[in-house]
Amino acid sequence: MIAASDADTVARLVARRARERPDAVAFAEVNVGPQMTWREYEERSDRFAAWLRSFGWDRGDRVAFQLPDDATVHALMLGCEKAGFVGVGIGSRAGEREVEHLVRRTGARMFVTDPSAGAQVPAPTRLALVDPALRRDELWFLNSTSGTTGLPKIVMHDQARWFAFHAFAHRIARFGAGDVFLSALPAPFGFGLWSAHFTPTIVGAPCITCASFSPESVLAAVERYRVTVLAAVSTQFVMLLNSPRFGAHDLSSLRVLFTGGEMVPYERAREFERRTGAAVLQFYGSNETGALSATTLDDSSTRRLRTAGCVIPEMQVRLLDPDTDADITHTGGPGVPAGKGPTLCLGYWDDPAANEQLFTADGWMRMGDLATIDGDGYLTVVGRSADVIIRGGKNVSAAQVENEVGSHPAVALCAAVAIPDETFGERVCAFVELRDGYPELTLAMLIAHLDQRGTGKELWPERLVVLDVLPRSSGAKVAKGELRAFAREL
Repeated sequence: MIAASDADTVARLVARRARERPDAVAFAEVNVGPQMTWREYEERSDRFAAWLRSFGWDRGDRVAFQLPDDATVHALMLGCEKAGFVGVGIGSRAGEREVEHLVRRTGARMFVTDPSAGAQVPAPTRLALVDPALRRDELWFLNSTSGTTGLPKIVMHDQARWFAFHAFAHRIARFGAGDVFLSALPAPFGFGLWSAHFTPTIVGAPCITCASFSPESVLAAVERYRVTVLAAVSTQFVMLLNSPRFGAHDLSSLRVLFTGGEMVPYERAREFERRTGAAVLQFYGSNETGALSATTLDDSSTRRLRTAGCVIPEMQVRLLDPDTDADITHTGGPGVPAGKGPTLCLGYWDDPAANEQLFTADGWMRMGDLATIDGDGYLTVVGRSADVIIRGGKNVSAAQVENEVGSHPAVALCAAVAIPDETFGERVCAFVELRDGYPELTLAMLIAHLDQRGTGKELWPERLVVLDVLPRSSGAKVAKGELRAFAREL
C-alpha cells in the first residue's frame, strides 16, 4: 500500500496507480460485468473531463448525474474533479421530484443519465487537466441527505474529509494491498463514497461495485473475487443472512464487514460473525458528520456488537442536552451527540436555516440521535431524537423496539413507528418483512416471543403489519417516512 500524502487527491492517486499498475483491476461488478483497470479508469475519467471542459463553463460549476452504482459513476466523479467542476451525486432510486429539486437547487449546468456520455472524446494529455483540477480542500461534491420525508437537504463535501475518514478506517481495520473491497452501497452517499471511491484507491486495491443489489449476486461475488472487506448497510447484511444460498458459498475470504446506517441488530451480527469468521465493524456518524465513533478489531465481541464503538479523539465528541445544547457529556447522557473535527462536511448548500439546525452556535455539528457515552468512551445509540414514540407521556425508543422485534426467528427486517391514539397519544406499530419459510407472524406470536425473551412491555408493539417488502429510501435504508404515512391511515 502506498500511503496518501496531505497533497494527494483521488485524481493524483489514480494517475499514480495507472503508471505503476496499469493492468491491475480497479473496479469490477458483482454481476460478472466488465472490469476496469487502473489505466482504463484514468483514461475514461480523462475523456469525461475533456468532454465537460469543452462546454466552457467556469471552475466550480456543478454537474449533476444519476447513474448506476458501477465503475462508470466513479469515472465521471473523477472526471468532474479533473475538470474543476463540482459533482452533484443523485442516488439511482431518487424519484423525479427529488431529482428536479436537486438539479434546480444546485444550479447544475448538466444532468447526466447516459453512462456512455463523452465516451468518444479523445483523451487529452494529463498536463491539460492539471490547472483546473480541484484541490483537496475545495468544494468537490454535493449530495443529498437520505431522509425519508420532504425534499432533501444538500450536503457539501471536500475531499479532505474523506481522506480523514479513510485514515480512521485504516486505523481500525488495518487495510493492505491484498484486500479486495465490495461496496454494496449507493455510490453518491457517504458510506458509498468512502468504501468505494476513496479507500480502495488510497489502498491501491480493487473494488467490486454493486449496480443492482441482490443477496445471491453479492454472495457469489464474495466467493468469486475473494472479497476481504464488505461494506453494506444493516438491511443488506441481514438480507444476505436470510438468503437460502448463504451457506452455499465460500465466504472464508471475508475478514471485515463494515455496516451501519441503521441500528446494527446484535443477534444477526453475531450470527454473521459466527458463520463467516469476519469481524463486524461500524462507524457511528452520518453523511454530514462523517465518523464520531467506531468499533475496532481489538474490541470485545460485546462492545463491537452492542455499542457504536469508542469515540474518535480527533472528533472531540460531546453529548448535548436536546433542549438547551448544554454540554452534558460528564453525565454520560442520554444526549445528542455532536462533534468538531476533520470528517465534518462543509454544511448544507445554500440553506442557512438548515445549517442553523445542523450546527450549534459555537460550531459543533449535531447528530439526530440520542446516545450515551460510558466511562471508557464507548457510545451507544438509544434512539433518534426524531425517532421516539411518545406513549402516554413515556418516550419509547423505536430503535430498541426494532432490536427486540428483530430477534424473532420469523423476522427478516423490521421498523417501528408511531400510530396515533386518542387515549395515549401514540402507540407502537411494528412493520415487518418475513424470512423465507415463515408463512405468517401474528401479534400474539410476537408478544409471546418477547415475553419469553424478557423484553419490557414498553417495547412490545401494539400493532403488527406484515409486508412483502419494506420500502427503502434513496440511501437503501428502510423508508420510515412512508411507513409513518401508512401508519396514520391504519
